[in-house]
Amino acid sequence: MKISHKWLNSYLKTKSDPNKISEILTDIGLEVESAEEIETIKGGLKGVVVGRVLTCEKHPDADKLSITTVDVGGEQPLQIVCGAPNVAAGQLVPVATIGAVLYSGDESFQIKKSKIRGVVSEGMICAEDELGLGVSHDGIMVLKDTAKIGMAAKDYFGVEDDVVYEIGLTPNRSDAMSHFGVARDLAAALVCRNIEKVNNVTLPAVDTFSAPNINSKISVKIEDEIACPRYSGLHITNISVGESPKWLQNRLLSIGIRPINNVVDVTNFVLFELGQPLHAFDAGKIKGNKIVVRKSKPNTKFTTLDGIERTLNGSELMICNETEEMCIAGVYGGLDAGVSQNTTEIFIESAYFNPVSVRKTSKLHGLKTDSSFRFERGCDPDVTIYALKRAALLIAEVAGGKVASNIVDVYSSKMDPYHVEISYHQINSLIGKDIEISIVKQIVEMLGIAIIGESKDGLTLNVPLFKSDVTRAVDVIEEVLRIYGYNAIENPSMIQYRYAHQPKQPVLDLKDRISDFLSDNGLLEAMNNSLTKLEYFEKLSFLEANEMVKLLNPLSRDLGAMRQSLLPGLLENLAYNINHKNANVRLFEFGNVYRLKASAGSDVLEKYPEEMMLDLVITGRLDPENWNEPEKQADFYALKKLIYAMLKKVGIHQEAVTFNPIKNDIVDGLEIVFRNQVLGFFGEVVSALLKSFSIKQPVFYGAIHWLKFVQASVSNKLQYHEINHLPEVRRDLALLIDKSISFEQIKLLAFKTEKKLLKQVGLFDVFEGEKIGADKKSYAVSFILQHPEKTLSEFEINKVMERLTKAFAEIGAIVR
Repeated sequence: MKISHKWLNSYLKTKSDPNKISEILTDIGLEVESAEEIETIKGGLKGVVVGRVLTCEKHPDADKLSITTVDVGGEQPLQIVCGAPNVAAGQLVPVATIGAVLYSGDESFQIKKSKIRGVVSEGMICAEDELGLGVSHDGIMVLKDTAKIGMAAKDYFGVEDDVVYEIGLTPNRSDAMSHFGVARDLAAALVCRNIEKVNNVTLPAVDTFSAPNINSKISVKIEDEIACPRYSGLHITNISVGESPKWLQNRLLSIGIRPINNVVDVTNFVLFELGQPLHAFDAGKIKGNKIVVRKSKPNTKFTTLDGIERTLNGSELMICNETEEMCIAGVYGGLDAGVSQNTTEIFIESAYFNPVSVRKTSKLHGLKTDSSFRFERGCDPDVTIYALKRAALLIAEVAGGKVASNIVDVYSSKMDPYHVEISYHQINSLIGKDIEISIVKQIVEMLGIAIIGESKDGLTLNVPLFKSDVTRAVDVIEEVLRIYGYNAIENPSMIQYRYAHQPKQPVLDLKDRISDFLSDNGLLEAMNNSLTKLEYFEKLSFLEANEMVKLLNPLSRDLGAMRQSLLPGLLENLAYNINHKNANVRLFEFGNVYRLKASAGSDVLEKYPEEMMLDLVITGRLDPENWNEPEKQADFYALKKLIYAMLKKVGIHQEAVTFNPIKNDIVDGLEIVFRNQVLGFFGEVVSALLKSFSIKQPVFYGAIHWLKFVQASVSNKLQYHEINHLPEVRRDLALLIDKSISFEQIKLLAFKTEKKLLKQVGLFDVFEGEKIGADKKSYAVSFILQHPEKTLSEFEINKVMERLTKAFAEIGAIVR
């Protein structure tokens, strides 16, 4: 939200500089994200002055150029070569002197002393587009006789400089959605912190407003009082639509609002002054002289002010005339009923719309306007009449408007201020400091909260409706502390706390252990959005479009559905890092995935099941680049080693796990099976999937079903054994086997055959070639044997190896 310093200062006349004000606003909860110095015309017309053309003669060497002498108030007139066809002696003109910088959009050029066709030129007589005052370039600007020679063009054209604060307004601060609201908070802070004595911030006077005591010819009927509790309006005639005066244009331009015409500019001015949106209808276009506030009719076509035809679905609150819709209530006006250059009478709307109704309509049609921004957060229902009077007086001033009727006000169920009782003990206890009662009362009153009762113990308050988030005693205390200053509360010399015992949570504890383990092994944790792109369900074959959980009102297409897999988010992370010259990435992520089970019935949990997943991705180098170490790239086996270690971390050893080959639309790799339960899978990501994310280097990915992993770890309790001090024995076998047999089968068969003495099985060499046959391969396998209580004898070792050899023979393996 943009706030103009000059506009703000018109209410409280502070002498504090913008830097100090930025600091105070941030300290009271209105965070100033930036403070920018601006000018209503870029460059502020510095170096441009009013001059009088004394002489004007044709250039001897150019038919379209003239040589002029111009008095700009200096000791000597300036000689300026001018190409404008309308330049003539006696004119008052804007002159850019040497050194002045003029702007055209984002481009600029500096005026320098130069020679044009052999004649010295000491400046430039300017057209309006060259000064940023318009688009005309037909000739130079000729100023009115009121201009004085030597006068700064900045003063003549009313150019203002200002400081604009960009405030990051939190959704609960509906009371600060205007210049007046910010001024109220700022004044309270300046006075209550003894920084500066400023004027009491009061609303501009509307005492001169008067109505002719005539009922309006335009009637108002509210059919949906929940969506529109209050609707006020005023009929104004004798309107002369035209350009707004400079002061009004400058106010709007300072906060980035483009002036349109004097009527619309007044409604915008009141909006940003008070935070109360207004809408002006051309009264001549209100058919039947009736305003009807009702829900739209389904499938109605409605064209908004931006010229876009929209289809209404029946849920939108609309402002209608006798026969048709004129405006989407609180969001956007219609094209046909707006103010135009031919408008002579208007009906101004000032209403209070239900925040939920406006928010739903705004999201439904993707319309974010200054009005919807305020209505969504909650406007003040008590300010509608004042806003009408303020607008009427301004329209009378700038557009010659005349109030033609009494104010129409339909307010069937009046909303009362919040009644709050608060004790001084409660204030001091919660804040942690005894604050003087007089300061508490001063803060409360300067924020617009009325004290309706007082005792020695506390206050009884009426909190105005513009403070929609202040409804309880603790809310009032927060307001007091916000203005008093968090930094004004001293740190205590002693801190007291109680140790809170919480029961063990095995699932969370295991998650922390695995997170620590992965972090210790060089992986970084990713945290991606649970919302993902709709296009992924169209182009990624492993996502099930018929099981997609689609959002009804997505913020954008990029956030249109709940994710079915963590992989797209992780691949986005990899692509981002690789594109930013970080090709070595290792990530893990815990997160839920979501699916729609249409046949599950009405139970929400069954229809929209969620599953926690743990996903891993690695790519690039495994170790930092070093001159004396060989480069080691991430590969399938590096990921397998990591998963092995993770399983072992929770007591699941390799002899209890089966790895089955798997190839799908995601990876070419292995499936992890424990006690006939698939815990997950891992492998190299297929090239087609990487291509979808413009990743050109190998990526290795693992996905763990977290709940199954937890259940496996719980059912397989981690056991600790005394370190065996007895020697290990290693024996190797070279096995000639069919190519269809995997090492996984060899390992499982070995542990099945020898359960007591066999500790490890390893594969340390593989050979394939014509010498052993095209359908054969040779595995060199190591076996580690160890007895828990004694040293193994050669006899015992040979017996084990004989049993293993016999078992391998049963699957066709031949010992070479």
